Amino acid sequence: MEDFAAIDFETDNFERTSDCSVRVVVVRNGKKVDQFYSLIHPEPDYYNRVCSSVNSLCREDTEEAPIFLDVWKQIEPKIEGLPLVAHNKAFDENCLKAVFRMYQMDYPDYSFYCTLIRSRQVWPGGHHNLDIIAERCGYDLKNHHHALADAEACAAIALKIL
Repeated sequence: MEDFAAIDFETDNFERTSDCSVRVVVVRNGKKVDQFYSLIHPEPDYYNRVCSSVNSLCREDTEEAPIFLDVWKQIEPKIEGLPLVAHNKAFDENCLKAVFRMYQMDYPDYSFYCTLIRSRQVWPGGHHNLDIIAERCGYDLKNHHHALADAEACAAIALKIL
């Protein structure tokens, strides 16, 4: 796959609508051509200690951030016509669909591919965490569980195995 948009969400609690950051890496002809990152004011707006310990974000980080609707207006033109890719698409796709429903937006039915599922096919057995698979694909993931780094790693993996 040479044309796609890798996407990664972080959430502030266990509600799929609580997206608190997003990164998109746009790849065309096998090369990264664009990227986007934003904090998001989550809904519902409460932070779970577990989520914060994973993504290092807290209420102060997103208090003044734009809501998802405004963030998506910036992302949508960048990814138009592209399939989306995520490592564990079940999480990211569900977050995206949930927040679309919450804001009563029409979901464009994006084609969504999963580097986690594909990595299990390519390397049966063992662990398939993003950092492990990124390393197998020659990508050094330094800031795991930060949307900035995770989407970049996912794009690198997708270029190798999708």
